[in-house]
Amino acid sequence: MSDVIANSFLAVAPGRRVRLHFSLLLDNGEEVDSTRGGSAAECVMGDGSLLPGFERAIEGMKAGEGGQIPIAAADAFGEHQSGNLQTMQRGDFDDLEDLSVGLIVSFAGPGGELPGVIRKVCEESVIVDFNHPLAGRDIVFDVAILSVTD
Repeated sequence: MSDVIANSFLAVAPGRRVRLHFSLLLDNGEEVDSTRGGSAAECVMGDGSLLPGFERAIEGMKAGEGGQIPIAAADAFGEHQSGNLQTMQRGDFDDLEDLSVGLIVSFAGPGGELPGVIRKVCEESVIVDFNHPLAGRDIVFDVAILSVTD
């Protein structure tokens, strides 16, 4: 952790800039995302860069602190919502060469691109899941606070 700014007395709190390294782990230990091995993440607490459950987990920490913090699905990427499963016409996917279960397809949404995961392919319809891929999954937030500044 040579990136840690020593002697930092400021704690993570709303409005403060935080530099950190993190990994997201599933409850089975599988790593699904990480900043380690690359550039540290930087955000201002409360700016929406980190999920609220992740912000709550690191609030009060100082540079040099961290750990593996379990985050329940509801506080991470949310619970899986059955209302986010949409049945679409198979013809809507004619331009795709390989329409298969697990394929992530990008759709135009009101706020920009919206990814959907193909869950079922039928003769005349396709079921698309618009939940976050980690929805319904408990996460372990493995974090190291590098610096905290005003």
